[in-house]
Amino acid sequence: MKRSSVHSALVACCLAAAAGSLQAQQSRLPVVTLTAGMNLIRAEVAARDADRQQGLMYREKMGANEGMVFVFDGPAQVCMWMKNTLIPLSVAFIDERGTIVNIEDMQPQTTDSHCARKPIRYALEMNQGWFRQKNIKPGMAIGGLPQ
Repeated sequence: MKRSSVHSALVACCLAAAAGSLQAQQSRLPVVTLTAGMNLIRAEVAARDADRQQGLMYREKMGANEGMVFVFDGPAQVCMWMKNTLIPLSVAFIDERGTIVNIEDMQPQTTDSHCARKPIRYALEMNQGWFRQKNIKPGMAIGGLPQ
């Protein structure tokens, strides 16, 4: 094998390993099944500071009924942004009883703040438009939220 071919193969191998490592890192969070009306959501749980800070950054896609639920230690005034987030998302801000307070659409790779209208305990990020498509609105409940 020529040196350039060996180098190319080595680079390709390293890139594949890095992609696999990133995929493993992205799916290392615990997963819960949430309910929104009659809809089931497979949600990764971001309950630690580091996991909440990472969120869905660098993801290139997300399944149709997949999302991420951010769990905060107690009711808090929370704002979200989309720095380094590649896919458009909608976020539902949810109070300690599981009731949706407000829903905001967020554009990829922006630093615009999207805030809860009152202190909340959870934020649920889904593909943009998911809540609208499922007719999920503020005042409705999300079931199965982690404590």
